[in-house]
Amino acid sequence: MNYDVIVIGGGHAGIEASLAAARMGVKTLLITILAEQIGASSCNPAIGGLAKGHLVKEIDALGGEMGLATDATGLQFRTLNASKGPAVRGSRAQIDMDRYRIYMREVVLNTENLEVKQEIVAGLIVENRTAKGVETQLGNRYQAPKVIIAAGTFLDGTIHIGDKQQKAGRQGEFASIELAEYLRSLGLTIGRLKTGTCARIDGKSIDFEVMEVQGGDEPPIPFSFRTDRATFHPEQLPCHVTYTNEETHTIIESNFDRAPLFSGQIEGVGPRYCPSIEDKVNRFRERPRHQIFVEPQTREATEYYINGMSTSLPTDVQLDMIRSVEGMEEAKIVRYGYAIEYDFVQPTDLAHTLETKAIDGLYCAGQINGTTGYEEAAAQGLMAGINAALTIQGKEPFVLGRDEAYIGVLIDDLVTKGTKEPYRMFTSRAEYRLLLREDNADLRLSHYGRRLGLLDEVYAQKVEQKKAAIQEGLLFLRENYATPTKAFLSQLEAIGQMKINDKTCWMDIIGRGDFDREKLIAILPEFDRYDVDVIEQLLVEAKYSRYIEKQQQQINKMHEMLKVKIPEDFAYENVSGVSNEIVEKLQKATPPTLFGASQISGVTPAALEIIHIYIKMRQKTTAE
Repeated sequence: MNYDVIVIGGGHAGIEASLAAARMGVKTLLITILAEQIGASSCNPAIGGLAKGHLVKEIDALGGEMGLATDATGLQFRTLNASKGPAVRGSRAQIDMDRYRIYMREVVLNTENLEVKQEIVAGLIVENRTAKGVETQLGNRYQAPKVIIAAGTFLDGTIHIGDKQQKAGRQGEFASIELAEYLRSLGLTIGRLKTGTCARIDGKSIDFEVMEVQGGDEPPIPFSFRTDRATFHPEQLPCHVTYTNEETHTIIESNFDRAPLFSGQIEGVGPRYCPSIEDKVNRFRERPRHQIFVEPQTREATEYYINGMSTSLPTDVQLDMIRSVEGMEEAKIVRYGYAIEYDFVQPTDLAHTLETKAIDGLYCAGQINGTTGYEEAAAQGLMAGINAALTIQGKEPFVLGRDEAYIGVLIDDLVTKGTKEPYRMFTSRAEYRLLLREDNADLRLSHYGRRLGLLDEVYAQKVEQKKAAIQEGLLFLRENYATPTKAFLSQLEAIGQMKINDKTCWMDIIGRGDFDREKLIAILPEFDRYDVDVIEQLLVEAKYSRYIEKQQQQINKMHEMLKVKIPEDFAYENVSGVSNEIVEKLQKATPPTLFGASQISGVTPAALEIIHIYIKMRQKTTAE
């Protein structure tokens, strides 16, 4: 059977990859081990978080599905870091993991140009270092010039619970052994990583009365820009907070010798920023307690996810440590926690399109690229699907810059720096995070989604109208001034604002830290005609106008720098402050411009700036 694009894996990366390709009009096949597990949440029943929320918003702005699915199946919506600046806030939602999975499966099965096969891929069909399709364990051969591997933790997956091990990609599901072996034969740089999950507890066995209640935001803000905020009123369920204690830590510590993490049984490197409970106790023994979030997995709240207690300890130890925690003294475990090791491809083997350098037409997306998290996986899947479809259509690739999106930062970090541990997105990784906020993802990226055919004309027109309204409002604020008349000073006093002594630009007045929508409309009632999201953008732009302008200048300067040509006889070895490794790569590649140099794996922005200085010094010397 012939297709244009084949996607291997029905997780978060595979879903976005297959939907993007199919919606762009190319014939797509999604092959997954279990069709009913398309969109399954292997770990926590939540979408988003700090920096991860940015990724979901950007996926949505480009026409992806994750944000819509979250709004349709969410149990609780919260904005993390709400008291801090807009650049570091993060949206997070608890989801009904069963309904989310069903939602995604139905979307996939009802998408035009997309077929689904429940099979296990055993190997690829490769001719002359070019992908031609796949072959399954059933002996079926499916032809396609573009293949995307989004296998998650299934490549030679090994589950660890105490001294027990089993080959699986997820508890109860087959691992992909043959494909893992085949990828090694292609000469790709294969490594081993580890992640894990916690136990799930029977809701009836938990005493919530002694725990802290953590509710959602009121009103809740949806993830998708395409969800109508005015009609978004989901029934929200509470989460609860409790803590480990000295007894918990003693139980764990006394069983370190039975922990696969410490016994040498696990070889893969785990996520630094989401350690197992035994790792936390080992590394931070001086802490008297660790916070535990007790989160519902479905709307019926029959099972709870014990966020903060990821573990691979033996089953008896898991039960003892959980029952030592306040509120869980009678806890009954429905599913035990476990660690899982799996193969990944070192992402420096990939181009920015996520196509492998070794095999033409072969793409990798998600945890196979060394990342951790549903959101990072979905973002990569979307970009791989888009680029595979664009190549089929004979169009230029689609690559987002670090100055355009967190997705651009994510992929650039991976393919230029690689990773030795599961990579997680953080706001601190984005140099231009004040410009790359969650709240403006639609303004930044929706035009791309429309151009790619992933967003419809009606929605695209709404975004353009929103942009126009924001620009109109900003123009007024920048070009008009308030004067300290008696009437205006009274207005300022009425809304609790300091008076002005001179003629003052409206931008400076509105940019005061405690200004909100009510105060804005009180002194500029004509702004009441703008929607809530337009007002939000005006307030943010006003408050951070000086910093936003500075970051934009830095971006413009960077763009100009990347256009600089590198002399053919440029002596990289004479450049001080650049590592020998980078020098060797540049000498071998001989890029014609600094932009070309920036696309080389391992070449850092700092190295580019140093080289740029040396090029300018050489030009000055030559001119003299």
